[in-house]
Amino acid sequence: MKQVEIFTDGACSGNPGPGGWAALLRFGEVEKVISGGEHNTTNNRMELRGAIEGLTALKTPCIVTLYTDSQYVQKGMTEWMAGWQKKAFKGVKNPDLWQALLVAAAQHRVDWQWVRGHNGHAENERVDEAARLAAVPFGYPA
Repeated sequence: MKQVEIFTDGACSGNPGPGGWAALLRFGEVEKVISGGEHNTTNNRMELRGAIEGLTALKTPCIVTLYTDSQYVQKGMTEWMAGWQKKAFKGVKNPDLWQALLVAAAQHRVDWQWVRGHNGHAENERVDEAARLAAVPFGYPA
């Protein structure tokens, strides 16, 4: 299986408000940035969307190291998911996206890594900027 790195981020102006997500996919020397946005969303939804879209962009099963500055995403997948599934996501915010993330991650071996945001991590800074830029057409301040 290919070893891939994915760096993800989400941005939102207001909560809810216009938002964007981005993912940087890296396989060896090859990199690809994908991004998108929504008119009325939340930061957590955009963080989740970045991870979903990054994993979905992979065409074959991979060994993935996914980096996020969202403890919500990282802990959700590594610590909280089993309990949420036992409760059928009852009382969990964004169950649609958590379930979509489970589906997106299912075909891969994913190592969920948290990185501190806005702390000079080069790839995190890149996806942060890409997420903000993706949100501009939806009303995010330029």
